[in-house]
Amino acid sequence: MLIYSVGHSLYCAKLRMLLRHKRLDFNEVPPPGGGGSAEYLSLVPSGNIPALVDGDLTLTDSEAIAEYLEEKYPKPPLLPTDLIGRAKSRERSRFSDTRLEPALRLTFAHVDPNLRDPVAIKAAHAIINKQLRALGVMLARLDLPRDKLWMGDVGTVVTLEWIALFEGPVLPDLDWPAEVVMYRAQMAEHQAVAEELAAYRPEMMMYMRTKGALPDD
Repeated sequence: MLIYSVGHSLYCAKLRMLLRHKRLDFNEVPPPGGGGSAEYLSLVPSGNIPALVDGDLTLTDSEAIAEYLEEKYPKPPLLPTDLIGRAKSRERSRFSDTRLEPALRLTFAHVDPNLRDPVAIKAAHAIINKQLRALGVMLARLDLPRDKLWMGDVGTVVTLEWIALFEGPVLPDLDWPAEVVMYRAQMAEHQAVAEELAAYRPEMMMYMRTKGALPDD
């Protein structure tokens, strides 16, 4: 399989973590001509990144890709066997993509200290804290076993990694619920999570240095 990706993309890291969990071989290349180029759009009409190419299939949207890979390669599973467990895992995926990550995204235009708007950062800080609290409540109520990695985990783990990195250089101290802190520690025990984050953190740090949020080494 081939994936089109860019180094610091959160959703590309999410896809790679999923592929690592499935123990699937893949080749990773940047979008030909760059994201949004005519060349890339001729291959991936939506222009979305990441994109997966599997034989004659070209597929975008990390959740659609996750569902496709789960159906094609069901072992090891990314969804529980019971109806409620599968629904709750999908709920967490949607929460990550539609609540937690968008809250983080509010800060992207302000990573560079020279372009930072304190008012916007204060507003983003409040929204991120709100979503962290919501995640803490969801985790406390969810009884999915954490010794397994589920579809709802991969995007959540990567987003939380960015939030933790932004705390201090970009954001004031955040109110991390104890349940979220415990969850991050438990997820780090999974091989696919540990492998992807070890490979991905240098890209995250490079992004921060390029934006002036961290000093050059």
